[in-house]
Amino acid sequence: MKSEFSPSKQQLADIAKNVRINVIKAVYHAKGGHIGGPLSAVELLVDLYFRELKIDPDNPLWDDRDRFVLSKGHSAIALYSVLAERGFFPVSELMTFDAIDSRMQGHPDMRKTPGIDMSSGSLGQGLSTGVGMALAARRLKKDFRTYVMIGDGESQEGQIWEAIFVAERYKLDNLVAILDNNKVQQFGWQHPLALPPIERAAEKVKAFGWHAIEIDGHNFVEIQNAFNEAREVKGKPTFIIAHTIKGKGLSFAEGKYTWHARVPNDDELQLALKELNG
Repeated sequence: MKSEFSPSKQQLADIAKNVRINVIKAVYHAKGGHIGGPLSAVELLVDLYFRELKIDPDNPLWDDRDRFVLSKGHSAIALYSVLAERGFFPVSELMTFDAIDSRMQGHPDMRKTPGIDMSSGSLGQGLSTGVGMALAARRLKKDFRTYVMIGDGESQEGQIWEAIFVAERYKLDNLVAILDNNKVQQFGWQHPLALPPIERAAEKVKAFGWHAIEIDGHNFVEIQNAFNEAREVKGKPTFIIAHTIKGKGLSFAEGKYTWHARVPNDDELQLALKELNG
C-alpha cells in the first residue's frame, strides 16, 4: 500500500537530507562505497518510495506491490537509506553497510535485503529485468507497475538499448525507466575529445518509440509531475531523463568524478554533516 500520508515538499526535503546524511555516515563507517552516484539519485528515490510506489514495508514481498530495479547497483547505499527511512528495517542497520554477513552489501541482493526487488550491480542488465517484470504483470493480469533507474554511464551498454527496443515492441506502458543523468561517470572526461556518457537522450528514446520526459531530478514537483504523466501514457513505455548533479549536497563533491567512489576523511565527514545540517 502507499503511504497513509501525503508528504509535503518540505517533508520530502527533510527525508532527502536524512538520506544524504545516512549515505555519508555509512560509507565513512564502512571505509568503502560510493558517494557521487548515490547523492545524485536521492530525490528520485525519496519520491518513489514516499509518494509513487504501491508498497508495504511490513510485507516487502506483497504480490501486488510496484517493483523497482536499481540498475546502477553501485549506488545501493542510497536505496538502503531510503528503505530504512521508509520503515523496511531500522536506520541503525545502515551502519553495517558492506560488512561481512550484513544484509546491506555493496550491491543490492534480493535474497538478503527487505525491499530489494532485484539483485543488481553488473551494469546494463537492470532494464532487461524491468521488461521481464512488466511483461509478467501483463501475463498475470496484475496492475503493478515497474520502475528502473539507469545510470548515464551505464547507458553506453548495448543491453540497455536492446531492452529499450523490446519494451516498445511489447507496448509496455506499465514500465518507467529513469535516467539519473548526472553527466559524470567513474573516471570523468578529461580528454578534449571525450564526450558525455549520453547526449540527446530524449531524441534517442523517442526514436525507439518511447514517451520521453525531461526534468530537474532534484525538484520534487517536477519529479511527481513526471510520474503522474507516465501513468497517463498508453501503448508505450515512459523514459524520464532526470538531470541531476553528481555528489549533490556537498560543495566539495558536486560535479566531480573523483567522488564517484571515495571515502570521506574525518575533516570531509564533519564538513559534509555541517553543510547538510545547515
